[in-house]
Amino acid sequence: MLENIEALRARFNELSDKLLSPSLESSERRAFQREHSYLSDILIKSAEIEDVNKKLRDAQVELASAEDDEFKQLFKEEIEQLKSRLSTLEKELEDVLFPSDELDSSSAFIEIRAGAGGQEAALFASDLLRMYTNYALKKGWNPEVVSASETDLKGFKEVILHIKGRNAYRAFKYESGVHRVQRVPATETSGRVHTSTITVAVFPEVPDDLAIEISPDDLRIDVYRSSGAGGQHVNTTDSAVRITHIPTGVVVACQDERSQHKNKAKALKVLKSRLVTEQRRKQEEEEAKKRKEQVGRGMRAEKARTYNYPQNRVTDHAAEVTFNNLDFIIEGEMDKLINALQEKEKEERRKHPPVFAKASPGEPK
Repeated sequence: MLENIEALRARFNELSDKLLSPSLESSERRAFQREHSYLSDILIKSAEIEDVNKKLRDAQVELASAEDDEFKQLFKEEIEQLKSRLSTLEKELEDVLFPSDELDSSSAFIEIRAGAGGQEAALFASDLLRMYTNYALKKGWNPEVVSASETDLKGFKEVILHIKGRNAYRAFKYESGVHRVQRVPATETSGRVHTSTITVAVFPEVPDDLAIEISPDDLRIDVYRSSGAGGQHVNTTDSAVRITHIPTGVVVACQDERSQHKNKAKALKVLKSRLVTEQRRKQEEEEAKKRKEQVGRGMRAEKARTYNYPQNRVTDHAAEVTFNNLDFIIEGEMDKLINALQEKEKEERRKHPPVFAKASPGEPK
């Protein structure tokens, strides 16, 4: 892409003119602004790289012609500093050329649902809830349970965790998929190892400017009394809210707050995040068909991770890594796992430059 910097500059200028037009539709304007910002970052970073390269060439010429040892040493030190700066700029340029998800900086919703394994699956759902909660707290984020369906053994049939904090979605987005646990259940008397599964789905908290509009006619809203832990307030008022999006069948419930109004607002936020995520998934699949490859979805495997308790081992199938410290990871020490997933994501991004909805560099509109 940088081989023809003049073409990029011409496209940037073309977009600058288009964005001045008052007749530009809002959807086109958003697409052009994204591309304009993308090209601006490339041009700025490439100019910085060229400036450092020029200084590096000049310093190398000076070093070759210098006769005084003291001057030679000064030029050598300058060259090393410039090379270090150049390496940093090239990494920064790579991040610009292959940007991460625009919603990476968002807060996140994590839905955990017990799958095969009955009570043991529900207990493991509780373990994952603790793992995510502890990791969020270590990062300075604010984890909060939005909705939960608890079992009599203190496991969860399903639970939704809201993690508020910048870059929470970037950390957790590849948790989506099937998590498999191999261990001796607390309910097992013969000591046999069982395999259970749970499913995890992660959605970014969508900012208001990206959230989709939902017609009230498309919603069915039910209120009911909260159940589970909650002290004296439990079962005294119809404060819990369940919202069904009729066109898609998506159902979201919230009973965390004592106020029905607050529960409704939280449930709507989760619903919008789920619908936007599904909309983006469909768009990616459409782009993939056009380009005959899975654009940006190479890591989103169905099988996410396996937790083997007898061997104290965790295997992440997306990042293709194995760690032998399950006892620490399950308590929230997830940094190595998250870092491995993010490195894998960088590899995927290098394969696929960004696709703009309305236009791409060099295509006149």
